[in-house]
Amino acid sequence: MAYEPNSLLGRLVGSRLLAVEFVLDYLQLRFDGASTEQPILTCEVMPIVAAAGREYPPASSGWADALRALIGKDVLGTRESTGTGIAIDFAAGSILLHPAQDDLVGPEIAMLRGFDDGAWMAWRPGENSFEDL
Repeated sequence: MAYEPNSLLGRLVGSRLLAVEFVLDYLQLRFDGASTEQPILTCEVMPIVAAAGREYPPASSGWADALRALIGKDVLGTRESTGTGIAIDFAAGSILLHPAQDDLVGPEIAMLRGFDDGAWMAWRPGENSFEDL
């Protein structure tokens, strides 16, 4: 089966960001979903948060606060493409994941799982929406 950008990520639209979990050297974003679904986006590379007209890179002052401010907000849209990576949009801002080559720390950039039908996706450098890395 051919990969379709945004097909799985797009299933987050209409869900709510329930939790931001900081785990040693990665981040997990937990969403509510249809029926018993609780999708989790595990970010092996820290995302940028765009909010209030500015971008907050992971090492910047205010980054964690900007990320936590999205908890409880509904996902309005998602984007996924080469050159952009992946983005999750809320009324209050966006979570953007398109690392620089120097930011890569392992074989995966992110993984989305937790859907009732078992669907999941792992994004890796050089593949799919990250083929430019």
